[in-house]
Amino acid sequence: MSTSSGPDFYIRKIPIHGDLILSPMAGYSDLPFRSLCRELGSAMSYTEFINARDVLAGNPYIKRKTKYNPEERPVVFQLYDDDPVRLREAAFRLQEQKPDMIDINMGCSVRRVSSRGAGAGLLRDPRKIAHIFNELSHKLSVPLSGKIRLGWDDDNRNYLLVARVIAENGGALVAVHARTRQQGYDSKADWDAIAEIKQSLSIPVLGNGDVRTTADIAALKKITGCDGVMIGRGAIGNPWIFSGLDRQQVSPQLVHHTMLKHLTRMRAFYGQQRGLVLFRKHLVHYISPLPVSKIVRQRLLTTEKEKEFAELLDTLTLAS
Repeated sequence: MSTSSGPDFYIRKIPIHGDLILSPMAGYSDLPFRSLCRELGSAMSYTEFINARDVLAGNPYIKRKTKYNPEERPVVFQLYDDDPVRLREAAFRLQEQKPDMIDINMGCSVRRVSSRGAGAGLLRDPRKIAHIFNELSHKLSVPLSGKIRLGWDDDNRNYLLVARVIAENGGALVAVHARTRQQGYDSKADWDAIAEIKQSLSIPVLGNGDVRTTADIAALKKITGCDGVMIGRGAIGNPWIFSGLDRQQVSPQLVHHTMLKHLTRMRAFYGQQRGLVLFRKHLVHYISPLPVSKIVRQRLLTTEKEKEFAELLDTLTLAS
């Protein structure tokens, strides 16, 4: 977590206060979790990635995914598709909701996305990336950024080319997940590659990959010189990392308070019952360091009774 009084960096004219940022994650970086992380120190709010086809079709889920609190600003809407025309039209529509920036996802490694040329699939076609960024960056009224991986596979690590293409065609920021599409989330992230990108660009660069502790944050900054650190899976179950705390430094009382706050927001956003069910995937990570018996864990993950759930949480965290 940055301690400087002024902006840590700028995205065009947008001042960014702080250098730790919650990564966009499907199923996790929704408004309840984003807003919680933002309050704890995340410097920006990226939405979950949004399918351009669904934007153009008027899919009802788009309204939920793009809803944000004013306090979350700067807010970034992340789009994915393999078609430049659909991306352009979807970006224009989303721009009407007044995000601070629009980001093109070029990092998703999930087969159903990347195999059709979207997400990390775009990395195989730098010319298409150039076309997308050249057109959108000159027509949108908000900055355009890109989140990339190092390439499609180990034989096609074209990250320097892709990063330069983004910057040379109007991109305002590049976020780098330091693995290839083929690696998924396996193998060690290559932070040296992030350093190469940072040294070759004049626009801000965010580093991402294998950041789970405050020591990892410091090491990534030192090795890469990146402008900010994007934290994904390392923030699930430990949103306090944005406040400069490792999980073992967080008191049981604070864990209890934060879980209840998160649950309240989930239920307000998704509805009482669905919010409780969807909260369970976060709960698994929140309670993983706690001494929880199999019986209590099973009850927590299956009960649909609000009172029982609250009583189990009290027993777990306040007695620890």
